[in-house]
Amino acid sequence: MKNWIANADLKPYNTFGVSVKAKWLVECETVEDIREVVLDSRWKALPRLVLGGGSNVLFTQDFDGVVVLNRIIGIDKVEENEEYVWVKSNAGVVWHSFVLHCIQNQWAGVENLSLIPGSVGACPIQNIGAYGVEIKDVFHSLAAMHADTGELRTFDHAACAFGYRDSVFKNEEKGKWIILSVTFQLKKHPVWNTQYGDIQKEMERLGYATPTLVGISQSVINIRQSKLPDPKVLGNAGSFFKNPVIEESLYLDLKKQFENMPAYPAGPGKVKVPAGWLIEQAGWKGYQDSTCGVNAKQALVLVNFGTATGNEVYDLSTKIVEDIARRFQITLEREVNIL
Repeated sequence: MKNWIANADLKPYNTFGVSVKAKWLVECETVEDIREVVLDSRWKALPRLVLGGGSNVLFTQDFDGVVVLNRIIGIDKVEENEEYVWVKSNAGVVWHSFVLHCIQNQWAGVENLSLIPGSVGACPIQNIGAYGVEIKDVFHSLAAMHADTGELRTFDHAACAFGYRDSVFKNEEKGKWIILSVTFQLKKHPVWNTQYGDIQKEMERLGYATPTLVGISQSVINIRQSKLPDPKVLGNAGSFFKNPVIEESLYLDLKKQFENMPAYPAGPGKVKVPAGWLIEQAGWKGYQDSTCGVNAKQALVLVNFGTATGNEVYDLSTKIVEDIARRFQITLEREVNIL
């Protein structure tokens, strides 16, 4: 029988470092542990939440239910051919540890996603991405358990309905499944993706004349560390807002007023605008109040200076959303899960 902890403090389990209580907290290290929880009367009667690294959540109140910490670990190569290798990682593996394991084995495809916080089990939910790569580019399938019945199901690529920071698990299947493992299709012969951001420049600075998995990964790590605060030092959840996709006509109107406004193609008649640019233009970069603020190096990141409540961080995000809407007629959407 798993140890259920009553009235547990969740501060150690969320990267914002917000102190709230959970009615029950239970740590699961096997699929059998998860099934035991799913069949428990407390799980069935109360609100429920599965946490991996707690890196994409903002608690604004105590959680009057059951929090499961998914700690199922292990990585296995399940299949390979001349071109590809299929690698299964259990959901509790730390994402960056998985990336490093792949690099060590010369399996290519996730090196651009180095140092993203969180767990493997969380990565398909919002189709994490960085530096020109998204999970959907390397995803093969996942195994999940139904949160009510304990039924096991495999989701293939199509069933996940991936979108920009989006999947079926944030929409019609939200809260219905507990992800147990994810299988990735990785390349034995890398196709380098170094055009995004400063990867090429950083590789040259590090002395890599040609791309390598280690070179790209270390470049991404260096870039991320130069821009993003360490959650262990300054509470945060990485990018707080999504990059908004807007009508091209609105962008062209705005460009008359803001000549250097960047944008990227996002489908017919639409463009994606960097939310960080909008926030910085509006003067929020480096903003501080008594408990929380906007990171001075990356305007997308809201930070907890140590004593902020979730509501204080949320209220700051609301002020930013309202200000951007007023200035640019663009509505920012929060990427972080608000609870």
